[in-house]
Amino acid sequence: LSLVAHFKARETSNKVLAVFFIFFSSQICAIAHVTAKIMPHDDAEYRKGSAPSIHDPPTRELSVVVPSYNEENRLPLMMDEALGYLEKRQKEDPSFTYEVIVVNDGSKDQTAKVAMEYSEKYGSDKVRVISLEKNRGKGGAVRTGVFSSRGQKILMADADGATKFADIEKVEEGLKNLQPWPNGMAISCGSRAHLEKDSIAKRSYFRTLLMYGFHFLVWFLCVKEIRDTQCGFKLLTREAALQTFSSLHIERWAFDVELLYIAQRMKIPIAEVAVNWTEIEGSKLVPFWSWLQMGRDLLFIRLRYMTGAWKLEAKKCN
Repeated sequence: LSLVAHFKARETSNKVLAVFFIFFSSQICAIAHVTAKIMPHDDAEYRKGSAPSIHDPPTRELSVVVPSYNEENRLPLMMDEALGYLEKRQKEDPSFTYEVIVVNDGSKDQTAKVAMEYSEKYGSDKVRVISLEKNRGKGGAVRTGVFSSRGQKILMADADGATKFADIEKVEEGLKNLQPWPNGMAISCGSRAHLEKDSIAKRSYFRTLLMYGFHFLVWFLCVKEIRDTQCGFKLLTREAALQTFSSLHIERWAFDVELLYIAQRMKIPIAEVAVNWTEIEGSKLVPFWSWLQMGRDLLFIRLRYMTGAWKLEAKKCN
């Protein structure tokens, strides 16, 4: 009798746990749905007058979007390297045209002033500066720059210069190898996955554990085919940028994951290409809290698309 009672008690306990899990899951789904933020479709409020738009036909071969928040110290090294490469390439091939768009993401230091010095030196047609009054986060800054781009291809590049700019040739090759592009869409991602073993040796056990936990959540919830979703060196065709960024909602660190999640949902081909990368001091990432925020964002990305709070909408390019 005692054995029967034990099994009945265990069965009752399992049922209670199941009911609690279903209730808890439904509450999380409801919270994710109700708190979903719908982004403006074209960031028109951040563009004034006759500013360029991604909806217009391209007039440059390449646009480089550089999100910058309090980067007065690191931005010059990146800009010197990038513009040195781009100017040399243009001299070797006069048909090559480019623009660098520095998006000052509500910085509190002299980032805007530093960026404007490059605009004055190289001309506003080659170096453009967009300043946001309030800090929106890296994803919001990149999105603003992308929607004001004039290039046939659009490169995201971090202001810290951690990736050697000449490695653009590697991601360009990755993009080329994806041809023919369906509807003109393709994405080539720089990747640090090949450097993972060396980086683990330099990290603490706790940070390594956080990294593996994040990678697992990315794989389990959102993106299964890309090993390194967070490298800030990504090259998109103009059509791919229009379609993906038009549906983008995440403005902080996890925006890369949503971007690639959208691309996979739209069946946009994606290449992952190994690039050189060096850790630069001055990172804005706070290990524990930033990872916690990204983990929450990953869960909400999946739930919000699953519940229909966020939807993918195809856009037309002029």
